[in-house]
Amino acid sequence: MLAQICYPLTGGTIRARLTVATVVLGYLLSVGHALLTRGARTAVALVAVATGGGFAIEALGVATGFPFGSYDYSGQLGPKLAGVPLIIPLAWTWMAWPAWLVAIRLTSTDPATVGTATRPAPVRRGWRWPARIGLATLGLATWDLFLDPQMVAEGHWVWRDPVPALPGLPGVPVSNYLGWLLFAVLVMAALRPLAGRAVGATDARDHPMYALYLWTYGSSVLAHAVFLDLPASALWGAAGMALVAVPLAVTLRRARRTPGRDGSPRSRVDVAA
Repeated sequence: MLAQICYPLTGGTIRARLTVATVVLGYLLSVGHALLTRGARTAVALVAVATGGGFAIEALGVATGFPFGSYDYSGQLGPKLAGVPLIIPLAWTWMAWPAWLVAIRLTSTDPATVGTATRPAPVRRGWRWPARIGLATLGLATWDLFLDPQMVAEGHWVWRDPVPALPGLPGVPVSNYLGWLLFAVLVMAALRPLAGRAVGATDARDHPMYALYLWTYGSSVLAHAVFLDLPASALWGAAGMALVAVPLAVTLRRARRTPGRDGSPRSRVDVAA
């Protein structure tokens, strides 16, 4: 968080180094959390799918233009392999894990509150996994409404043919966001079978990841709107990530206000699907 706070207050080489530092710290936080709370299988699956898969699809994109469009990375983000800065796949992983946990939290069943005024009926069991994959995909892919305009503005990569683009976001083609959706759904669809049952439920140990997701959302809106002079991406990102961030915030707030069966505050609000 400190690195993100310092980011808009710096520039040039220092800002580029802060970008790298932020991604590395976020990566270690997400992978470390997966390891400590779900075990080695989950952490390895996360790294294989998000980091390994992220590198593979970025290398494919640089070489062929599919699925994001034609683009080139500058040398500002550190060492490259196959034209891809090694830091880039770490960013996929950093946000993939909290996006997954948020989706699980939003579709989990809480026996004490299901059907009450404070929590609607859960997603039907037959549709739960498609719903989770869809929410996790949105949770990850909509982050790019902040990320790509910011990184293009900083000169970290450039698009060869950035049209058509979203209104107010020149320099980034729509194909890029569609590519993010495609890869995000592949990551989320693969994570559950590879990671096992441990990723099918959430509990109080996952609150730091919820906080990370909400912090990323709120701080990105503020930074783009106030400090980075990117009002259009502030609006697009705020609207896009709100599809997941706002329900998460509401759900967490309701859980805090819902007492346990004995009238005491509840410390665990999720159970396995």
